[in-house]
Amino acid sequence: MYHTLVNELKTRNVTLVAVSKTHPPERIDELYRQGQRVFGENKVQELAAKYEALPKDIEWHLIGHLQTNKVKLIAPFVHMIHSVDSLRLLQEIDKQAQKAGRVIDCLLQFHIAEEETKFGLDEQEARNLLESPEYRALTAVRICGVMGMASFTEDVSRVRAEFRHLRHIFKQLKTDYFADTPWFKEISMGMSGDWALAVEEGSTMVRIGSLLFGERS
Repeated sequence: MYHTLVNELKTRNVTLVAVSKTHPPERIDELYRQGQRVFGENKVQELAAKYEALPKDIEWHLIGHLQTNKVKLIAPFVHMIHSVDSLRLLQEIDKQAQKAGRVIDCLLQFHIAEEETKFGLDEQEARNLLESPEYRALTAVRICGVMGMASFTEDVSRVRAEFRHLRHIFKQLKTDYFADTPWFKEISMGMSGDWALAVEEGSTMVRIGSLLFGERS
């Protein structure tokens, strides 16, 4: 399964983020030995523990909701944070990145699903953030694109519309704020159940767990 998926994504220039949440380091090491280097975790403490236990050339992505008081635990090593949903969080990431002597890549998370439980910005909130003097004062974060989660539903047309909406947001932000920014290029959307649809709609990064690891522990 792994090699088939990797080869298909590679032909489309899509990054596979192997979502290893709840799975032990031994399972991650199995995929690592097959060549996988990009892994995603939902929880900060779990991510920090796995970072310590596993090879240091792994690119760790934090894909779950991030509380400001936990940023310091991952700032020294995290490769990308997918779940930036407020200026306050971005300011804290910037502060901790400066302390660690790093620049941290981030994605703005958008609420594109109909469910109320999902975190994320709407387009106007993102514009307010990007136009604020506080944002312009940040020096140790790099906005690389957008992230979103579609509704958990079997209605393919709805999921497709939500992915299309996120791609539209990406294009608008690219035009209006990041036209001359080559690293603003990522659309992180699509998981085990809907990744193929997400790729059709322009995803550059899919977050896949159960397809690779089986159901969560």
